[in-house]
Amino acid sequence: MTGRYYEEFEVDETIEHERRRTITESDNQRFCDMTMNQQPLHLDADFAADTDFGERLVNGLYTMSLAVGITIPETTDGTIVANLSYNNVEHPEPVFHGDTIRVQSTVTDKRETSDGERGIVTMHVEVFKVNEPDEPLVCEFDRTALSLKREHAEE
Repeated sequence: MTGRYYEEFEVDETIEHERRRTITESDNQRFCDMTMNQQPLHLDADFAADTDFGERLVNGLYTMSLAVGITIPETTDGTIVANLSYNNVEHPEPVFHGDTIRVQSTVTDKRETSDGERGIVTMHVEVFKVNEPDEPLVCEFDRTALSLKREHAEE
């Protein structure tokens, strides 16, 4: 277990996640298949060629899901009770097959539950495309998790 307990999160702290991922055509295809999303902008090269993007886009929900997965080891691996919400999701720039992303999480809020046995932690998650010189922001969202407190983790 590498995640953090509630007490270990600090408001305004930014966690730079070391893991990165290059998104492949296969990743995008499988995600679209699993979620039954057959949007041609994600899957049909001829269709996408005639759009403003000129090529297929990676499904934005895949980008977001991958970002959450990348954050898990340094945030909630083994220390989470539940994810409570994902809010304020934005995709300001497109992601294409072959793009590599990195992720960072900034703790924006934390508070104990009313019984004092757990805590609620909110993080602002930002996803950047690293294969471009200016590393554009491609996705951002707020993730709220119900975290264990160390003293109650073994109960």
